[in-house]
Amino acid sequence: MSTTGEIPKTTSLGPFVVPRIWTGLWQLSGNAWGSAPAAKIRSDIVKYVDSGFTAFGIADHYGSSEILFGQARKALTPGQFILGATKWCVFKRVTPTPEVIEAAVNERLERMQMECIDLLQFHWQHYEDRGYLEALHSLLELRSQGKIRAIGLCNFDSVRTDEICTDLGDGAIVSNQVQFSLIDTRPLHGLKHVCEKHGIKLLTYGTVCGGFLSDEWLHRPEPDLYSGNLTPSQRKYLDMILKAWGDWELFESLLTVLRQIGDRHGGVSIANVATRWVLDHPFVGAVIIGARLGITDHTEDNSRVFTFSLTPDDLAIIDAVLEKSNGSRMIFTIGDCGAEYR
Repeated sequence: MSTTGEIPKTTSLGPFVVPRIWTGLWQLSGNAWGSAPAAKIRSDIVKYVDSGFTAFGIADHYGSSEILFGQARKALTPGQFILGATKWCVFKRVTPTPEVIEAAVNERLERMQMECIDLLQFHWQHYEDRGYLEALHSLLELRSQGKIRAIGLCNFDSVRTDEICTDLGDGAIVSNQVQFSLIDTRPLHGLKHVCEKHGIKLLTYGTVCGGFLSDEWLHRPEPDLYSGNLTPSQRKYLDMILKAWGDWELFESLLTVLRQIGDRHGGVSIANVATRWVLDHPFVGAVIIGARLGITDHTEDNSRVFTFSLTPDDLAIIDAVLEKSNGSRMIFTIGDCGAEYR
């Protein structure tokens, strides 16, 4: 882990040079996060691009995210860079024939109004069905035909990621999107080494735990897990904080330490410190921060992640809190990355 000094604001990912903070659009999958008119969402995508946040995490099951992204992309100045990282997620059992694979890719292209997908991230639910290898070979064929620029994985564990990269060969897979944060450090116990072995990068989500790793929750009482005031993301991460990682008192201790570190560095936010901690790991390509487009805008705050560096003293007081948690055991209690969805 990098401890001092500046880190680049961009990284190489397959054929692309991309920013290290991406905008996640999973909150378009339902109205529980709030909703905004489609025109406002499209204009916000353009605004994000103009602010330098040019990479977006979308998916086949994130509501109308692919459609809105495609529409916004057409409103940009010709030649203006924007990257759409969508997904094809196989939750049900399918026979991965070339026709099935191509139909899924064509659907992504049609919804996004694109001739070639920038980054297609692939998720396969049932590991016991090793058809994921066959599916990925078909995706490689479509890449050679110009329908896909780069292929990534989504929520694959270290064993299958290693298997896939070994089978397909170096350069076939550029990334794996998984959860990684101060609360969920499971990538340090397996995927880190797989990334180093095969030269792939992690695209991480959950880095601010649905907003819990923020100043908003400092000195706040423990929320009710079943409160109607929590978003689906917050319920998910609160459950992880309380049942797998530790308890609310320890979590408040972590927020207090992160606030102290932020104050040392000119008053940057708790979310900035939590994000910087993740980005300082060399195997992390980018952090995906969810956005409620048309409702909130955190671009100005997110840009501050690159204005400071975590010192050895900063890392030491963070580690002192993490050592009191069950974080290092979550690889066994929950399972490897992605296991919580299986």
